[in-house]
Amino acid sequence: MNSAERQAQIQMQLSTAKKPITATTFAESFGVSRQTIVGDIALMRAHGEELVATPRGYMYVEDAAHEAIIVCRHTPAQAGDEMNRIVDNGGAILDVIVDHPLYGQLRGELQIRTHAEINLFLGRMRKNKGKMLSELTDGIHLHTIAYETPAQLTAIQASLREAGYLYEETSR
Repeated sequence: MNSAERQAQIQMQLSTAKKPITATTFAESFGVSRQTIVGDIALMRAHGEELVATPRGYMYVEDAAHEAIIVCRHTPAQAGDEMNRIVDNGGAILDVIVDHPLYGQLRGELQIRTHAEINLFLGRMRKNKGKMLSELTDGIHLHTIAYETPAQLTAIQASLREAGYLYEETSR
């Protein structure tokens, strides 16, 4: 199977997948290296495919009724509570963004919609002894949040405000 055929198979599988698929899973099914799949995905993106790499694997970008950017500040130990508050109130955490003094804006794709995905993310963070991007900016970070109704965004903001995580004019 050549690269174009493999990319067509990746596209077909991702377009019908109910959950993200890892590069390792693709590599095993096609008998190539994980890095070959990473290269295939990069080429697909360069040709306009709206693919994202999440902590759980690759997926197509999912459209949401509404999106908002919120600014938060908390410790790494509070990250799970922050994510649970967003999901509990009907939101999805699409990404995390920090403004780094040297590199500028750094963005990590999350695409977290469920408690199971929160637990998977936090478990992988612990297992790999990873650091939160927000640790680079004294806890200050942004999230793009997807939600279906304005009431959900209001509830998300209220819950984050109640916990002291929502970074607002009065937070300074």
